[in-house]
Amino acid sequence: MMESNKIQILDHHYYRGRNIYSHKPVMKMVVDIGRYGWIPTKEIPGFHERLLSAFPGLRTNFCSLGYAGGFLKRLEDGTYLAHVLEHTILEMQAMLGYNVGFGRTRTVEEPSKYYLVYQYINEVCGLECGKAAVFILNRFLQQQDVDVQKWMRYLSDISLNAELGPSTSAIVEEARKREIPITRIGHESLVRLGYGKCSHLVESTLTDLTSCISADISSNKQLTKSLLTENKIPVPYGKTVYSELSAVMAASQIGLPVVVKPIDGNQGKGVSLNLNTEEEIRVSYRNAAQFGTGAVVEQYVEGKDFRVLVVGDRVCAVSERLPACVKGDGLHTIRELVDLKNSDSRRGEAHEKPLTKIHLDPVAMEELKKQKKSPDDIPQHGETVLLRKNGNLSTGGTATDCTALIHPENAEFAVRAAQVIGLDVAGVDFVTDDISQSIRETGGVIVEVNTAPGIRMHLYPSEGAARNVAKDIVDRLFSREYRFPIVSVTGTNGKTTTVRLIHHVLSLTGIQVGMTSTCGTYIGSRCVCKGDNSGPRSAESLLADKTVEAAVLETARGGIVREGLGYDLADVGVITNIADDHLGLNGIETLEDLAFVKSLVVEAVTKEGYAVLNAADAMTPTILKRVRSKVILFSGNPETDVFVPKNCIRVYEESGWIVVKERARKWKLVQISEIPVTGGGMIPCNVENCLAAVSALLALRIPLKKIAQGLKSFRMNAGRFELYRLGRFHVMLDYGHNRPGYETVICACGGMAHNRLVGVIGMPGDRSDAAIRDTAHLCAKSFDQIYVKEDEDLRGRGKGEVAGLFYKTIVADAFPRAKVTILEKETDALKDAVVHAEDGDLIVAFYEQLEPMKEILLSAGACREELCPSMKPLDQIQIS
Repeated sequence: MMESNKIQILDHHYYRGRNIYSHKPVMKMVVDIGRYGWIPTKEIPGFHERLLSAFPGLRTNFCSLGYAGGFLKRLEDGTYLAHVLEHTILEMQAMLGYNVGFGRTRTVEEPSKYYLVYQYINEVCGLECGKAAVFILNRFLQQQDVDVQKWMRYLSDISLNAELGPSTSAIVEEARKREIPITRIGHESLVRLGYGKCSHLVESTLTDLTSCISADISSNKQLTKSLLTENKIPVPYGKTVYSELSAVMAASQIGLPVVVKPIDGNQGKGVSLNLNTEEEIRVSYRNAAQFGTGAVVEQYVEGKDFRVLVVGDRVCAVSERLPACVKGDGLHTIRELVDLKNSDSRRGEAHEKPLTKIHLDPVAMEELKKQKKSPDDIPQHGETVLLRKNGNLSTGGTATDCTALIHPENAEFAVRAAQVIGLDVAGVDFVTDDISQSIRETGGVIVEVNTAPGIRMHLYPSEGAARNVAKDIVDRLFSREYRFPIVSVTGTNGKTTTVRLIHHVLSLTGIQVGMTSTCGTYIGSRCVCKGDNSGPRSAESLLADKTVEAAVLETARGGIVREGLGYDLADVGVITNIADDHLGLNGIETLEDLAFVKSLVVEAVTKEGYAVLNAADAMTPTILKRVRSKVILFSGNPETDVFVPKNCIRVYEESGWIVVKERARKWKLVQISEIPVTGGGMIPCNVENCLAAVSALLALRIPLKKIAQGLKSFRMNAGRFELYRLGRFHVMLDYGHNRPGYETVICACGGMAHNRLVGVIGMPGDRSDAAIRDTAHLCAKSFDQIYVKEDEDLRGRGKGEVAGLFYKTIVADAFPRAKVTILEKETDALKDAVVHAEDGDLIVAFYEQLEPMKEILLSAGACREELCPSMKPLDQIQIS
């Protein structure tokens, strides 16, 4: 196959949350650099010169050498194209103002296929910079120059459009200070602050505390005025009109001058002030009608324009708004003065900066016309030329802070106006000569009550003190300290049982607990979504549910590798164990690799949270090096363990009890024989799962008595050691899907009375041949009769491939061929095992899908039994 002469993007993928590469959002791009896989960039004619000319900032990049200029040294020594691409993408984002620095490039397949991971802040910017960098470097490879500045202008525009609005951004930053998690929904300015019952939706300054009807009322100027009038709040007299003629007639009835504004406009769009002629009124009506279904004509009240921000039941900020204007210097034209004013670094397009650029649009031109001026006129020195009548920042206006000046009665009017409409955050617009005097005395009025008021003017006033009104809004949403308990559980085996135990005990405290697991998503005791929900998207879905007060999340390896975590930080991260499973997949070749992936769960824990680790697991000392929170260790032996962190809480088994030890104090929590899920101690892995669950519950400060109560009352662990009696034999269903899982089940069966041990066995197809053979060896020496089945989901294997591996390995171990049968479907295998069962048999079926297997047993008249040491011998069972 001919090698390509350019870089090709094969795939790209977002990691929006914490992930195995970084705790910051990153993008992973897979590329093929074709024939340049063999050629360092220093050997490509003219490449370095063009690269450094276009991106001079690359000269100071650190790279892995750890000092400014490190990347330049790598270029000089010789590096490869994918590595250069990584740095170019990061540099382009930095040129656009984003503080990004993390990147990594690794070989996927020698010599030309690489993946590169790079940090991003703005998702659209990150993706488009990646594509643009590939285009630019490909041109450099062809010894062609590129107008990089043109590309940067394009990238700047699309990045700006993808940013949160300024009000939303300010609220998000304030929430981050309090470690409240933020989730952006879609590509607009809608965000969710927090999780579950503690969460709130925010868009600009509109929050979910404002009802739809209140927002609708505030957007209708006439409805707003009617309600304010009803509540004796001063407003200008006006009429609603639906034609130019009606507007002219209304103006004559009201008396000139008048104001014309859209019925349901915002941001000052379509508003015309101080109208004195019929022609002005007709033109203004046409302008207003573009933004709504009609217009409001109202009395023009002379005075200054004040915006009063109300949050909850108090005034948080007041600004005097000044319309867009220029001041003459006797030298420059109006157009030139606008350009000079727009050169202020605080001014940008739309809402990107504290102030907005002034545009000589039709409204400005009309205002100049009223003043008998044109853009090419040169105003006299000191002459002020208005370009707008309204003072909205979005049209180029400025603001002066007046918060300390507002008269108490005016503040009371503002709060009442917001409450009459039903707004939790409102921008109340006053027109009055002096905000420090009551509008009852000055003849001032409230002209509008706005939903979702912009807060730039308060955060960045042109004059006066800045007011952190974003803090006031977050205070309103989270009147008490934000707390939403999250427990995240990972590990090779025991995750589901541990999650169920924690969920059960937490539910006993009287709160609504959500749970995700391989058996579905639950809210309380109700299953809201069946299936394997142990990935990040299931976690995100649960955390968005407003009825949930705490969450227990099963966090599987696959989801971590593919997408990272579905939450920000947990209060408790649990790793049950690290064992040989999934090796050879997604670049995970060793137990150390697997531990690295799963350790993300205990890295992503709050400062005051806990990492819960298995003291008996060989990988725990390695994982501990990555932990920054407090630690609780379960299992192991406190007297002999040597790697234990100082003052670490221990939870372990001692003389048939679960024991909790903290420093010199020790408590006996509950006897293991009293915990049903342990089968009275017959199931060592479930004893260990109980220890893990107890540790997590201690980390959440659940009382010891409540934990003991929960352990003793937890009975239904569906699909795990699930035992049935059918006539004079038993059947056990279990989800064991790797050798350690098989071992725990076989060990438990050793404590039960039985004649023959019959296995219905199989494994997922994404396990390695070696792992399948290893499990087959265990089955050959453990079972007396074997039925080999295959999962319905072959996970990339050919039909019959996994079953064939099992069969060949088992018979090669001298297991009698007559006692091993291959059946394609697991339900057929179970049926055959039941039909040929003998008295005293114990059939163990390792299933892929639980419900169909249960249906077979229940249809045959099987009865559910608890696993316990006191089970009667099978020959003493009375058959009804």
